[in-house]
Amino acid sequence: MSSFWDRVDPELLPGLAYSEAFPPPLTLAELAEFRARAEAPAAAVLPAGVEVRDVSADGTSLRVFTPSGPGPHPAVFWLHGGGMIAGSVELDTVYCAALCARTAAVVVAVDYRLAPEHPFPAALEDALAGLQWLLGAAEGLGVDPQRVALAGSSAGAGLATGLALLHRDRSGPPLAYLYLMYPMLDPTHSSGSAREFTSIPTWNRAHSEFAWNCYLGAAASDPSAYAAPALAQDLSGLPATLIQTGELDLFRDEDIAFAVRLLQAGVPAELHVYPGAYHGFELNCPDSAAGSQCLRDRDRALNRALHGTSSATVPAPGPAPAAGVTQISTPSTTKNSAEGSLI
Repeated sequence: MSSFWDRVDPELLPGLAYSEAFPPPLTLAELAEFRARAEAPAAAVLPAGVEVRDVSADGTSLRVFTPSGPGPHPAVFWLHGGGMIAGSVELDTVYCAALCARTAAVVVAVDYRLAPEHPFPAALEDALAGLQWLLGAAEGLGVDPQRVALAGSSAGAGLATGLALLHRDRSGPPLAYLYLMYPMLDPTHSSGSAREFTSIPTWNRAHSEFAWNCYLGAAASDPSAYAAPALAQDLSGLPATLIQTGELDLFRDEDIAFAVRLLQAGVPAELHVYPGAYHGFELNCPDSAAGSQCLRDRDRALNRALHGTSSATVPAPGPAPAAGVTQISTPSTTKNSAEGSLI
């Protein structure tokens, strides 16, 4: 078999420089350095008509992105990546603002607690509190509660899946969609891709094992399916789902297996595997053919689920943001540490 480097889409090769320069952590000391190095976006330019504000739901910090135009809007409940040990709403602000603009949906992002300081179920509790706040505050937010999608990338996608399972089991109101970008689902690392990608420069097995151990803590010997959704016995009743992953992603095979199980459980599911793509490729290289296709596929699926069409009816640009409303930038053509978590 060809090497990892030989299999990477040539357009995505420049994006590996970030992972080589700033590899994910393998120890608590490296984790502290990794978190300290992360910086929020400088210079802020809000996509036309998007406003952002911070709120609190029972002590959980949320950031709300609202498109221009009258509601009710659909909503996307967003959970950031970072291996459950890093990442933040601040780092995903650029991403969420662009998502809001491209789907004409209110985006609510959750600043959930991180491991190892706060192992499972802390992050799930924060996610649940945020979702309950969104559903309870829907009228005031101008949100249609029947058009709410759960979404996330990497660890956030795994957390979104666990939240969807918990929401189903508690007989919560139906959710419109589940969007999962290379979800982190299985702590056993027993899949073919988990065994294959042990020393690649992006998120590899050693990084993943460290993160899972931090997140599961004392529950590592018998993890809950809400923490590790690949272990769930019953996937029926989950919302229609899009799973995206890369050919060269550690999570590739567990993501493919989960998509198959969703279909077997009667859940409408769509799976995209991007050739030559590694973990974080659409963040590293958003203007590459693979990166831009991935983002278009995401937008098409969400718009179809939330608006009934493959493209959002994006409102015309509104007035300048009011005083006190944060302005933020859309993703740049060059990946930097502020544009979403790469782990």
